Amino acid sequence: MKFKSLLVAVAAMALLPLANTARAEEGLELLVPGELSVATEGTYPPFSMRAPSGELDGLEIRVVKEIASRLGLEYKPVLVKWESVLIGLEADQYDIISDAMDITPERQKKVVFADGWLESGGRIVVRDDSDITKPADVKGRAVGGLVASNWTKIAEELGADVKTYKAESDGMQDLANGNIDAVITDSIAAAYAIKVSNLPLKLVEEPVSSIQKGFAIKKGKPKLVAAINKALGEMIADGTYAKLTTDLIGVDPAPKEPIRTLAQ
Repeated sequence: MKFKSLLVAVAAMALLPLANTARAEEGLELLVPGELSVATEGTYPPFSMRAPSGELDGLEIRVVKEIASRLGLEYKPVLVKWESVLIGLEADQYDIISDAMDITPERQKKVVFADGWLESGGRIVVRDDSDITKPADVKGRAVGGLVASNWTKIAEELGADVKTYKAESDGMQDLANGNIDAVITDSIAAAYAIKVSNLPLKLVEEPVSSIQKGFAIKKGKPKLVAAINKALGEMIADGTYAKLTTDLIGVDPAPKEPIRTLAQ
């Protein structure tokens, strides 16, 4: 009897880690226990793109993969077009959005952002021979921007004739070909694109905005938000974040004063 009782006790102890993991995953308000499903485009270098091996790579991919690892979760990317990404989140098609999304007051009304994970800003990209030297110069000029983005809104506010693109690379190529006069986009994305594509383009020195990017989460998931914030804070503090990002773009873009999550 004693031997049988011992076997039962050992079996129960063996199941404890699995039970605790299941409870922890359930507490994170995930769509699928043990899995962090993440919306990304896969076509927005250097945030999300394809490595030579064909696998997803980029700033947001590396950071979210590390967050998932620290939470003991499997990272599951979900490729989504930019214009549909918020609709999919609301429809529970994935847990979070990593898709290089700017934290804005308007978006904070619709979703909850984890603490800001990257600091950047909008910049105007022009051809090397362009006479555009400051933001005011784009008034009345043809300016490209990603559809449904803050960049098109900024271009409109500057009085530009806006042309929208579904992929950032299409706008850059149109600019290089002389079909438009400028593109407004993220400064990090623009610098990386010019570097790797060897296009005859340059950045206008004066920025048009200063922003932080955040991981968007559907409202009503405070435990998931808290867990992501904790993992992100730890990886920045221990140097992992800097190692992952500087390897790709040469600088550490972590915000010095991150925009914090608003109370849900």
